[in-house]
Amino acid sequence: MTSEFTVRPARPIDARRLAELRWVFEQEDHEERPPTPARNLEEAEHWIRDRLRDGHWLAWVAEADREICGHVFLCLVERMPDPFEDNDPIGYVTNYFVLPSQRNKGAGSALLAALTQHARSAGLEGLIVWPSERSVPLYQRFGFQPPEELLELPRGT
Repeated sequence: MTSEFTVRPARPIDARRLAELRWVFEQEDHEERPPTPARNLEEAEHWIRDRLRDGHWLAWVAEADREICGHVFLCLVERMPDPFEDNDPIGYVTNYFVLPSQRNKGAGSALLAALTQHARSAGLEGLIVWPSERSVPLYQRFGFQPPEELLELPRGT
């Protein structure tokens, strides 16, 4: 099943809707009893607007009926200069979400296609993501693979 939607780069003016969807996205993991938010929506709105303005963070939105129904964010992670290799940035993919009413209609794939196309054209060294269990197959269809060289120190260890 497909739906009519468009994908475009997010703009600072989209910050309020993106913050609202961020709250929906986070509450989805707490279906039975969402905790009380530790910060207000306006704080998230300002954070998103500032990051989109300075260009260190990029985002794409999917729209259906002129309403944003999904998004994906990309943080550009700089790398140290290297005398022997390029030091192109790495892209950190995060906050990838499509409203339940628009899932399985192609919006998620279109968002990820726009992001990966940008990464290729911008010459990013690669993309990293901490996927949810549900999203792993989608990322794999786009060529994401488990890392060969990555270590993580989880918080609290």
